[in-house]
Amino acid sequence: MGPLAGLKVVELVGLAPAPFAATVLADMGASVVRVDRVKPGLDVPVFPRDPLSRSRRWIGVDTKSPAGRDIVLRLIDDADVLIEGYRPGVTERLGLGPSDCLDRNPRLVYGRITGWGQDGPMAQAAGHDINYIGLSGALEPIGRAGERPVPPLNLLGDFGGGGMLLAMGVLAALVERSVSGQGQVVDASMVEGSALLTAGLHGLRNLGLWGRGRGSNMLDGGAPFYDTYETSDSKYVAVGAIEERFWAALLKVLSVDPSTVAGRLDPAEWPAVRAVLDAVIRTKTRDEWAALAAGTDACLTPVLDPSEAPGHPHNVARGSFVALDGDTQPAPAPKFSRTGSPVPSPPVSPRSSTGEVLTDLGYSPSDIDRLRSDGVVA
Repeated sequence: MGPLAGLKVVELVGLAPAPFAATVLADMGASVVRVDRVKPGLDVPVFPRDPLSRSRRWIGVDTKSPAGRDIVLRLIDDADVLIEGYRPGVTERLGLGPSDCLDRNPRLVYGRITGWGQDGPMAQAAGHDINYIGLSGALEPIGRAGERPVPPLNLLGDFGGGGMLLAMGVLAALVERSVSGQGQVVDASMVEGSALLTAGLHGLRNLGLWGRGRGSNMLDGGAPFYDTYETSDSKYVAVGAIEERFWAALLKVLSVDPSTVAGRLDPAEWPAVRAVLDAVIRTKTRDEWAALAAGTDACLTPVLDPSEAPGHPHNVARGSFVALDGDTQPAPAPKFSRTGSPVPSPPVSPRSSTGEVLTDLGYSPSDIDRLRSDGVVA
């Protein structure tokens, strides 16, 4: 049931990057227990039917109480991984910091995700995805020429440079543990993770192939052969015909005379080339162009909204999305040839697994009743 079957993960409840990292591990078969507060906090909202809450058990514990701290430490005794996304020093103040946990379980991989990192002059500052990618240099290049930078949702900081980086770091530490037998702390920062995502951009800059300003380069919408175009039904297609043979295939699909767009490699001619493509693409609907480009190397595809993507034939054939209790969401990825990931289980109600998990830890029914009456657990 997945390449990580048998791996035990403790997730301290938090916002996007930490639960995403835990979800990536759960999707691959890890057993995840989310530790929440006894009562929900306003700073960590709970969204019903959230994909970031699937495939895990969910308990509520007052981690500020000695008895609640002991419950979490008992979970950690038998865990392989802990994931937390608090500001630096918070888990240390709770008595659940790296030294507390690794003293109990020296094989534990302690995964931490923050915006700025565990140290440095901004380590304690508040921030969100847009702030982290602003500092890393990932935000400034995104947007149209002459306009302000456009936030790319919270994909670069929270998810790509945050949660995914943390999951990768945790897996790397687990590989190293298989040799050394020792756990360690993984310090993942969304500034550094989103900076890492710009490695290719820095390569282009180093080669002198990038630097014409935002929205004026090859991959940022400046080039007419790498951009989106509006269609006759006010929808869009994506064009990515960079290489010459793909450009030739695109022109054939569009029935455009190559001589009218001969300057496509000259940035000075890009506005004129774009005008030709724009006028032609506006003559048909998005799906008509997609049908004409199907089976070719024109690198022209429809721009689908999130509700349309699950129904596209390619995504259906690949099983790229799954339906859990009637809610469609992305399927686990990547795919494995021998140890396929299990079908995710739907999110459970917040803190609803508390009794079950405590029973697994050896607490008796009377112990659990006492902990509940004392407000230690949900």
